[in-house]
Amino acid sequence: MSAFRSLALAIEVATRRRDEAEQAVQQVQRAIRHAQAQLDQLGGYAQETELRWATAQARTFSAELMRHRHSFMERLQHAMDLQQGVLADLQQQLQQAQRRRVQQEQRLAGLQQLLQRRLAEQARHEARREQKQLDDWVSQAHARRSGARAAHPLGETA
Repeated sequence: MSAFRSLALAIEVATRRRDEAEQAVQQVQRAIRHAQAQLDQLGGYAQETELRWATAQARTFSAELMRHRHSFMERLQHAMDLQQGVLADLQQQLQQAQRRRVQQEQRLAGLQQLLQRRLAEQARHEARREQKQLDDWVSQAHARRSGARAAHPLGETA
């Protein structure tokens, strides 16, 4: 029974680790959705700004205002590039978290299979022991009947 307790404890720990790995995957997925939303927001803002400048192009702007616009758009593009880097890093983290989850799932499945094999082995052992006891009992009963017949041949009673 001690081996089963140890195995049950190992399964409990492996289950906890698998659950933690799943939570890590979900956390990274949430971070990816958030980062993607931020990137989409930046992209939308850049498009909106470009559209405003395109519709206002009929007017003439000072060189300083044009430099300001150009500088602003460069900073906005830089922010989008940084956000794309964040997304790429998060995608790598997601792949790592998914690999860890798969490893934990495989470990848990292996421990569960080991437990099933050991339980089946114990059941077979118990069945053999019970069969041996039954065989011994039948053998002893047969020996008693045979012994009783030998003591009283032809069914004579004392």
